[in-house]
Amino acid sequence: MNDLLTFFKALSDETRLRLVVLLTKQDYCVCELTEILALSQPKISKHLSKLRDLGFVKTKREAQFIYYQLTINNQAMEAVLQGILDHMHDYEVLVEDSKRIAQCTLMEKGDLR
Repeated sequence: MNDLLTFFKALSDETRLRLVVLLTKQDYCVCELTEILALSQPKISKHLSKLRDLGFVKTKREAQFIYYQLTINNQAMEAVLQGILDHMHDYEVLVEDSKRIAQCTLMEKGDLR
Protein backbone atom coordinates (compact mmCIF):
# COMPACT_ATOMS: atom_id res chain seq x y z
CA MET A 1 0.00 0.00 0.00
CA ASN A 2 2.88 2.39 0.74
CA ASP A 3 4.11 2.21 -2.85
CA LEU A 4 0.69 3.30 -4.10
CA LEU A 5 0.60 6.22 -1.64
CA THR A 6 4.11 7.22 -2.74
CA PHE A 7 2.97 7.09 -6.38
CA PHE A 8 -0.02 9.37 -5.75
CA LYS A 9 2.10 11.80 -3.71
CA ALA A 10 4.59 11.98 -6.57
CA LEU A 11 1.81 12.68 -9.06
CA SER A 12 0.23 15.33 -6.82
CA ASP A 13 2.74 17.83 -8.20
CA GLU A 14 1.75 19.22 -11.61
CA THR A 15 5.27 19.18 -13.03
CA ARG A 16 5.89 15.57 -11.99
CA LEU A 17 2.51 14.53 -13.37
CA ARG A 18 3.31 16.18 -16.70
CA LEU A 19 6.74 14.52 -16.76
CA VAL A 20 5.30 11.08 -16.06
CA VAL A 21 2.65 11.50 -18.76
CA LEU A 22 5.33 12.50 -21.29
CA LEU A 23 7.55 9.60 -20.27
CA THR A 24 4.73 7.13 -20.93
CA LYS A 25 5.20 7.94 -24.62
CA GLN A 26 8.99 7.80 -24.94
CA ASP A 27 12.30 8.54 -23.22
CA TYR A 28 13.47 12.15 -23.10
CA CYS A 29 16.55 14.08 -22.04
CA VAL A 30 16.27 17.13 -19.80
CA CYS A 31 16.83 19.54 -22.70
CA GLU A 32 13.85 18.06 -24.59
CA LEU A 33 11.63 18.13 -21.51
CA THR A 34 12.62 21.73 -20.84
CA GLU A 35 11.48 22.71 -24.31
CA ILE A 36 8.25 20.69 -24.21
CA LEU A 37 7.17 21.81 -20.76
CA ALA A 38 8.48 25.38 -21.17
CA LEU A 39 10.06 25.20 -17.71
CA SER A 40 13.59 25.85 -16.48
CA GLN A 41 16.24 23.13 -16.58
CA PRO A 42 16.82 23.23 -12.79
CA LYS A 43 13.10 22.76 -12.13
CA ILE A 44 12.84 19.81 -14.54
CA SER A 45 16.01 18.24 -13.12
CA LYS A 46 14.76 18.59 -9.54
CA HIS A 47 11.51 16.79 -10.32
CA LEU A 48 13.22 14.08 -12.38
CA SER A 49 15.62 13.51 -9.51
CA LYS A 50 12.67 13.05 -7.13
CA LEU A 51 11.00 10.59 -9.52
CA ARG A 52 14.30 8.71 -9.88
CA ASP A 53 14.80 8.57 -6.11
CA LEU A 54 11.30 7.13 -5.75
CA GLY A 55 12.08 4.49 -8.39
CA PHE A 56 9.59 5.71 -10.99
CA VAL A 57 12.20 6.66 -13.60
CA LYS A 58 15.69 5.48 -14.47
CA THR A 59 18.40 7.05 -16.58
CA LYS A 60 20.46 5.89 -19.51
CA ARG A 61 23.37 7.74 -21.07
CA GLU A 62 23.71 8.21 -24.82
CA ALA A 63 26.80 10.24 -25.74
CA GLN A 64 26.58 13.50 -23.75
CA PHE A 65 22.83 13.14 -23.07
CA ILE A 66 21.10 11.43 -20.16
CA TYR A 67 17.68 10.07 -21.07
CA TYR A 68 14.93 9.43 -18.56
CA GLN A 69 12.77 6.33 -18.86
CA LEU A 70 9.59 5.53 -16.94
CA THR A 71 9.88 2.40 -14.78
CA ILE A 72 6.38 1.74 -13.49
CA ASN A 73 5.98 -2.01 -12.98
CA ASN A 74 2.77 -2.06 -10.98
CA GLN A 75 -0.55 -2.87 -12.64
CA ALA A 76 -2.57 -0.48 -10.49
CA MET A 77 -0.21 2.40 -11.25
CA GLU A 78 -0.15 1.51 -14.94
CA ALA A 79 -3.97 1.52 -14.95
CA VAL A 80 -4.03 4.99 -13.37
CA LEU A 81 -1.62 6.29 -16.01
CA GLN A 82 -3.63 4.67 -18.79
CA GLY A 83 -6.77 6.35 -17.46
CA ILE A 84 -5.02 9.71 -17.58
CA LEU A 85 -3.84 9.04 -21.13
CA ASP A 86 -7.31 7.93 -22.21
CA HIS A 87 -8.78 11.23 -20.97
CA MET A 88 -5.83 13.50 -21.69
CA HIS A 89 -7.95 15.65 -24.02
CA ASP A 90 -9.85 16.83 -20.90
CA TYR A 91 -6.71 18.54 -19.54
CA GLU A 92 -5.53 21.48 -21.60
CA VAL A 93 -2.02 21.57 -20.16
CA LEU A 94 -1.45 17.93 -21.20
CA VAL A 95 -2.87 18.65 -24.67
CA GLU A 96 -0.51 21.63 -25.00
CA ASP A 97 2.44 19.47 -23.94
CA SER A 98 1.53 16.99 -26.69
CA LYS A 99 1.36 19.78 -29.25
CA ARG A 100 4.82 20.98 -28.21
CA ILE A 101 6.17 17.43 -28.68
CA ALA A 102 5.01 17.56 -32.28
CA GLN A 103 6.53 21.02 -32.78
CA CYS A 104 9.86 19.93 -31.28
CA THR A 105 9.93 16.89 -33.57
CA LEU A 106 9.25 19.06 -36.62
CA MET A 107 11.95 21.53 -35.61
CA GLU A 108 14.47 18.69 -35.22
CA LYS A 109 13.62 17.50 -38.74
CA GLY A 110 13.81 21.05 -40.10
CA ASP A 111 10.16 21.02 -41.21
CA LEU A 112 9.03 23.94 -39.03
CA ARG A 113 10.28 27.48 -39.52
